[in-house]
Amino acid sequence: MYAIVEAGWAVTGTTVPFTPHTPYSPVVQLILAGLAIAAGIACRATSRQLDRPGRLAVGGALILTTPVLAMGAIGLPAYFVALAAGSGLESATGLAHVLLSTALTAVLALVALSYRRRLAGTCPRCGQKHTGGHDAPLVHPGATTASRRTRRLAYLLMCGMLPWAGVKTIWTLGGDALGITAEKWKESNSGGSEVARALAEVGIDVTVLAAGLGFFLLTGLMYPWGQVFPRWTLVLSGRRVPRLLPLIPAWLTALGLSVYGVFLVIYAPLAALGVLPAPRLDADLGATLSGTLWLAAFGGMAFGGLGFALLTAARSYSARTRPVCATATAPEAPPTETARADAGAASAAPAD
Repeated sequence: MYAIVEAGWAVTGTTVPFTPHTPYSPVVQLILAGLAIAAGIACRATSRQLDRPGRLAVGGALILTTPVLAMGAIGLPAYFVALAAGSGLESATGLAHVLLSTALTAVLALVALSYRRRLAGTCPRCGQKHTGGHDAPLVHPGATTASRRTRRLAYLLMCGMLPWAGVKTIWTLGGDALGITAEKWKESNSGGSEVARALAEVGIDVTVLAAGLGFFLLTGLMYPWGQVFPRWTLVLSGRRVPRLLPLIPAWLTALGLSVYGVFLVIYAPLAALGVLPAPRLDADLGATLSGTLWLAAFGGMAFGGLGFALLTAARSYSARTRPVCATATAPEAPPTETARADAGAASAAPAD
């Protein structure tokens, strides 16, 4: 489907934005379509018995194509924020491209994981070594809380949001920060949606609200209510949360935020030293070079902090919720994070 859509856009000359001001060229779209076909052939080959050259070819195809195709999913957080804020949709084809890239990346990641497990001699479904077939029902573990170490690290990373959120809140409340007045900042955002303006009137910046949604996802990954629907979900209360429901948005959002955050954190000091070109200043906003670079650094700390916090929590959630085939009576894989924590607690407990 991805290949057909990309090829169709290339042939018809449909504009698909790569960045807000730069569209994909038809040649690049045809290359992406070809990579998707190659990835599909590699995925089909993972279920067959292959010799060493075949395994290397399949593994190499997945390793090379997945990151390239995943680049198209990086813009997912930006579209989510815009839609959540009621700012409208800048490009329908851009959103379609991001969603197709997201779905394709998720599928390729799952196939690659299954293939890696098969090569390691473990069950492609649960990753454990066990006798019997791979079609037995899956046994899901009970709801647990992430280890204290994981929670501390995630909350520490989230502290990177405080400078950025503080500056945005100062502006929405009428104060001045980083050489930018509240009046200028509100004028620059006057074209936003009614929802965004209404939130600004009560001192809530829409991007801070979006970060709050990220924090909601983060806590769900670390606490039991992210594994079993809580009471306030009404008809879903008490049911098991599908494992991939929080994991897919967490992984995809975290990857984009982490890369963008690291870029900004590195760029800001290098631009201040003159190693990299300085950013273009917004004359209407009245921003200074120092204020713009500080805001870029704060944004990098916020986006990178949230991204790496989501990666940390998602890794823990994946380990704590990994199901096991019912035939896996004697798993040989390393214990999960929860099992290690339980073993540590048992060894530290005093003897009767």
